[in-house]
Amino acid sequence: MDNRSEVREFLTSRRAKITPQQVGLPVAGHRRVKGLRREEVAMLAQVSAEYYARMERGNLSGASEAVLDSLAKALQLDESERAHLLDLARAASTTRRPARRRSAQPVRPALQQLLDAMTEAPAFIRNGRLDILATNRLGKALYWPMFQDPARPVNMARYQFLNPGAAEYMTELDGQRATAAALLRTEAGQDPYNRDLSDLIGELSTRSEDFRTLWAAHDVRLHRTGLKRFHHPAVGDLTLAFEGLPIPNDPGLTLTAMSAEPGSPSADGLKLLASWAATLDQNEQPATTATGDGEHSTHRA
Repeated sequence: MDNRSEVREFLTSRRAKITPQQVGLPVAGHRRVKGLRREEVAMLAQVSAEYYARMERGNLSGASEAVLDSLAKALQLDESERAHLLDLARAASTTRRPARRRSAQPVRPALQQLLDAMTEAPAFIRNGRLDILATNRLGKALYWPMFQDPARPVNMARYQFLNPGAAEYMTELDGQRATAAALLRTEAGQDPYNRDLSDLIGELSTRSEDFRTLWAAHDVRLHRTGLKRFHHPAVGDLTLAFEGLPIPNDPGLTLTAMSAEPGSPSADGLKLLASWAATLDQNEQPATTATGDGEHSTHRA
């Protein structure tokens, strides 16, 4: 992805969201621009109009952290937007590297053991591209519709935008899609030379008009906590609180765990999901048959 165009479109889109009233500037006469003018942002950021114009044209190389912090305050950027601005500035000041494919990031056995020890909470590990890399038993049961999609690796964004069954399974699909696009935009700022990520964004842009619209908004997000709502084909409606925990020793990986409010219908639904998951385990176990010589052979059920 081209850093200059990313910077230009991000700053332009943020400037358009801020009104003069929000920053205490007087409004007089007809305004031809949506949001703040360039010179107003420059004044608020305490830089010259020429310098800000250069930045908005896509040139953040050499911008100091103090200048970027002032710009973030002027544009009233939230935590995720400020981090994205710093990522874009870091990429602008780094010698451009050729796009590269990322080798599959393995999940350490200790992390899988941790997931498996979480027997009452659906949990999974994902990367920044939104590939699901590992789950516990309840996690796989909860996301069973995604695992039925033949595309691999299992990818949350691809499922949400391209699988027609997503609208029934995810009861708040519009919000889920907006979150997915914002998370991919955030990851693109952090890792702009990841060819696998670029390929996914290209695929979604080509095949989904909804994704193209959301991608053009240049929204970014930190997805750490909140609620997820599902209509699961086996257990019905579930409302689950989630916590997303970055894994410090495995940069780029996030462990997400979910729970239901005690005594709620969703808590009962999770118990039913656990029973249903047990039947899935039985169906996936090798079946054993005796042979004539007393040995046993196995095959998948």
